[in-house]
Amino acid sequence: MVIILYFMFAAYATNEQIGSPSEMYRLLKAAALKRPVDGNHDGSYMTLKSNFALVFGIIQLCSGSGTVFLDQAYWQRAIASRPSTAVRAYILGGLAWFAIPFGFATTLGLAAVALTDSPSFPTYPNLMTQTEVTAGLSASYAATALLGTGGAVALLIVLFMAVTSCASAELIAVSSILTFDIYKTYIKPSATPDQLIFVAHIMICVFGLTMAIFACIWNVIGIDLGWLFLVMGLLIGGAIFPAAFAITWKGQTRAGALSGAITGLCAGLLAWLVTAHQYYGSISVTTTGMEYPTLAGNLAAIMTGLIVSVCVSLAKPEHFDWETTRAINAASSPSMSSTPSSTSLEKKDPKINNSNLPTVRDEEKESAEDAAVVETPSKLRRAFKTACIVSFLLTFIMDFLIPIPMFLSHYIFSQGFFTAWVIITFIWVFCSTAISVVLPIWETASFFKELYREIIGGKNIST
Repeated sequence: MVIILYFMFAAYATNEQIGSPSEMYRLLKAAALKRPVDGNHDGSYMTLKSNFALVFGIIQLCSGSGTVFLDQAYWQRAIASRPSTAVRAYILGGLAWFAIPFGFATTLGLAAVALTDSPSFPTYPNLMTQTEVTAGLSASYAATALLGTGGAVALLIVLFMAVTSCASAELIAVSSILTFDIYKTYIKPSATPDQLIFVAHIMICVFGLTMAIFACIWNVIGIDLGWLFLVMGLLIGGAIFPAAFAITWKGQTRAGALSGAITGLCAGLLAWLVTAHQYYGSISVTTTGMEYPTLAGNLAAIMTGLIVSVCVSLAKPEHFDWETTRAINAASSPSMSSTPSSTSLEKKDPKINNSNLPTVRDEEKESAEDAAVVETPSKLRRAFKTACIVSFLLTFIMDFLIPIPMFLSHYIFSQGFFTAWVIITFIWVFCSTAISVVLPIWETASFFKELYREIIGGKNIST
């Protein structure tokens, strides 16, 4: 968040080439006259009437839903979270995440357009090529033009943190699937914990090597991030609704889930390739990465998966009892403080008794609350309803209520409206900073106070 604010303040307050919303507005108006955008109203950069943006938005909804519902890392975080706080945490996390496209991406994207004619721009006096744009270099060029080497380094730090965080989560997630869902379930059910840990480490290495190999292959054959983003949704979209129904609809059957995911994939591939050939006369990396083929593939995949999954499940219904899922962690529900190992240690050494520590008491209290929630399904249903209402409300506001009227009205931002838009962007980013930086510190303040007393004050420390 600090680096995001660093770029935003540079673009809208301190940079000599832009330095204010009004100057950014003037540069974007001038850029529209020199390089009008095909499909935008009057070729303007200051409008939401953009045909490709509408298509891209639909593709983003499809692929974004897939990356959430089908990402094992998301599932692991959700399952590991406390039931009493998971809904609030995910809602706040989603609001905080929106600062990235709304503040970070928009600022650097507009700066790239505004500074294209500046001598500080890396490609000056030439324009960026389509290959450079789809490779994601617009942000890099804008950061360099705004802040020189410092901007490039700041962006590199952001990319490094994002890539390593994502890769780490995926390594652990895929390793868990291969280890527990495949190796332990089908290959060696009697595997010991040490064997499972060893296999998990091997799987991390295997998947890491696999990612590196595929990255090299994509780069060699000319597939960039833009192509992967547009195509990703049609490859995974068929399994979105089957995966969602797996935890929300007891009427979905095994046959319905499998058939929906497989037929959705087939339908997406078919619609994608047929549309590419029909519109552009050939099937290549270039034509299959265009907006209309990928739009057709995304919609075909997600809708086919939905229809087939529901129809097959209703045609041959099976009874499913949610007690099966509630019993998964039943053996691990007791508090760790009451385990035999801890009890035996306390008997051997009476000094080892942490039951009076505030952190232990808080942990026992939270465990009791979680157990009460699990034992009372009505509380889980209430949390589920809250999550659905907030999710649908935010989706409606962000995807329909705000952009669609502005798209249909062909409205072009005035300078005042654009300035207000920038101000709202700053407010959102500051709120996101409060959620992701300040709130965790506030919530753990009591722990840090206790830690300070233990370390500095010397309380409860045996000599």
